[in-house]
Amino acid sequence: LAMASQTVITVQPQFAAAQERGEWQTGLLDCCSDCGVCLCGMFCHCCLACQVAGDMDECCLCGSSVAMRTLYRTRYNIPGSIMGDFCTLWFCSPCALCQLKRDINRRKEMG
Repeated sequence: LAMASQTVITVQPQFAAAQERGEWQTGLLDCCSDCGVCLCGMFCHCCLACQVAGDMDECCLCGSSVAMRTLYRTRYNIPGSIMGDFCTLWFCSPCALCQLKRDINRRKEMG
């Protein structure tokens, strides 16, 4: 019996087009750029988290999670890491959530 040679695929083909590197529309501490979002984030964190989750078509409980920030970053090719997202949310949760909401609002305005 002759053995047929088999090709073993060790690397999956990938889409070759490079996505343009993104960036946050506002800085982490850029609260004055949208005072309404800032006030909501400081005094009604849960409400803002639900707004963010709704904007991203996710469960309301996920709005201020590391997964949500990481998902958003990867969607818009914003540099960073999961550890960076974790630390940002751990040490400055209201600012991180406000930054995310401001970014969502600005991207909606830009279309």
